[in-house]
Amino acid sequence: GLVLILPCTDTFIKVDLRTVTCNIPPQEILTKDAITAQVDGVVYYRIHSAVSAVANVTDVHLATFLLAQTTLRNVLGTQSLAQLLAGHEEVAHSIQAVLNSATEQWGIKVARVEIKDVRIPVAMQRAMAAEAEAAREARAKIVAAEGEMNASKALKQASVVLAESPAGLQLRYLQTLATLAAENNSTIVFPLPINMLE
Repeated sequence: GLVLILPCTDTFIKVDLRTVTCNIPPQEILTKDAITAQVDGVVYYRIHSAVSAVANVTDVHLATFLLAQTTLRNVLGTQSLAQLLAGHEEVAHSIQAVLNSATEQWGIKVARVEIKDVRIPVAMQRAMAAEAEAAREARAKIVAAEGEMNASKALKQASVVLAESPAGLQLRYLQTLATLAAENNSTIVFPLPINMLE
């Protein structure tokens, strides 16, 4: 509509009420488990009260940008690297809640916060890869040891059964000879009676 402004007493300030995208540059942070990382993100916000945005803060966009930077550093400093890498959504929601509570009096509504990228030093990446490989090898050794233990229990039970039946031992001996004859035809096997072994 038509707005009348008195030149000496009134001031006209145009306020954009559309959603603004604020790109947070990479921030150097120290996680809770003392690992340095560079994290950048994006904040989407809009002005819902033009009077508050003009009257309560000098430059609402600069203030929101600086607050987003410091909030990103503060919130991520309370997280471990595993939480940061696995829980992007939870971290983004906590940053959004902190920003909303701080910018509400400025007439700002933060619509969304996204963490774009988490970069860790190359040496730390190598150390984490070596740690993961060692953990996988340890799990493989545990599985192999459990298999050996189960096999030894089965052999013990089989030996108890074969000890109770001498004919069963003779049959197992002949079965082993048949298996050898099928696999290696060039092998010559001289069967000995089990009684001679006793």
